[in-house]
Amino acid sequence: MQSVKQKEQKAFETLKAQFGYTNKMAAPRLLKAVVNVGTGSGIKKDKNRNDLIADRIAKITGQKPALRGAKKSIASFKLRQGDAIGVMVTLRGARMYGFLDKLFAVSLPRTKDFRGLNRTAVDDIGNMTLSIKEHTIFPETVDEEIKDVFGLSITLVTTAKTKQEATAFFELIGVPFKK
Repeated sequence: MQSVKQKEQKAFETLKAQFGYTNKMAAPRLLKAVVNVGTGSGIKKDKNRNDLIADRIAKITGQKPALRGAKKSIASFKLRQGDAIGVMVTLRGARMYGFLDKLFAVSLPRTKDFRGLNRTAVDDIGNMTLSIKEHTIFPETVDEEIKDVFGLSITLVTTAKTKQEATAFFELIGVPFKK
């Protein structure tokens, strides 16, 4: 089975005929994968929630996540500027390709009633955002603590200029779209 990196390198030949690229640098390629988890108001009830989520995201991605603070205070949510309200990891290079291989081949097929991703997940500027309701689909997570299940979003950033280019590129690298 080919990895995402190998498929990305072969994608130029197919996209060259379809979109008329003359240079390999004109073809779309992956820049980064961003994994986000919003902890939100759960931090008020459990002070260790951010640490727990950061630990699990570190196991899933293989990289230590950064805590993200609130940009401004919102009194009705009892939120102060700078309070930790989420964790984020930006993956590039070998870690990104390893994570995407695991995501497409192992984790997404493990989701309940998985029939593929929507093509509407690709936006107009060539990026794709997908949300995962439960982090337990990843093989690194232990199913011991079912009460601490959280969702996460994954954004794949490419150099594609249009939605059509990005969709064709994502199909070639193995993103499981709906038929």
